[in-house]
Amino acid sequence: MSAGLMHAFVAVLRRDLLLALRRRGDSLNPLLFFVLAVTLFPLGIGPEPQRLAEVAPGVLWVAALLATLLSLDSLFRADHEDGALEQLMLMPQPLSVLVLAKILAHWLVSGLPLLLMSPLLGVVLHLPEASFGALFLGLALGTPVLSLVGAIGAALTVGLRRGGMLLSLLVLPLYVPVLIFGAGAVAQAGMGLSYAGQLAMLGALLALSLSLAPLACAAALRVTEN
Repeated sequence: MSAGLMHAFVAVLRRDLLLALRRRGDSLNPLLFFVLAVTLFPLGIGPEPQRLAEVAPGVLWVAALLATLLSLDSLFRADHEDGALEQLMLMPQPLSVLVLAKILAHWLVSGLPLLLMSPLLGVVLHLPEASFGALFLGLALGTPVLSLVGAIGAALTVGLRRGGMLLSLLVLPLYVPVLIFGAGAVAQAGMGLSYAGQLAMLGALLALSLSLAPLACAAALRVTEN
């Protein structure tokens, strides 16, 4: 990566992080949803530790998935409305690299807090101690995939006034493999079995998403802006 391209990447990343700090309410919404969804779940099925431990992997991963989905609609919309997205397209640097910077900023603001909060919520759901490593590693690999894949849907719907529902319909089917392998890794660890295969699949999905998602986002943005 050339010095100019690196400078543009860092500039877009820094700008998005500063904007997120100024809009702390919007940035905290996914984390609050994640915490509330997980902590309220025991009230619905009862406080029995064994029962909570059985459903904890699915609950944590579904809550993380929905929390990420909650924050996707604003990924490109503000830039679309104020004209910043058009300026990004006019820059000499590849749009896919600049889009990757925006996706990284989105993950740092929405995905990383979920990752750091997950062990505490695992305790709330009486997750077995052996499963915490699988939960943390799985979310570390899976939440970037959620942001990368979700960014494609956000780019396709950025020009629509009420694109939130369409965004959900586009993205949720693509999230299913991440959910299966992520929750499966936690469940396998809780039973004392190896979960290396699930983590390997999440790593493969991350590598594939990193390779293709920025290019797909750039193409979708050019279509929606023209």
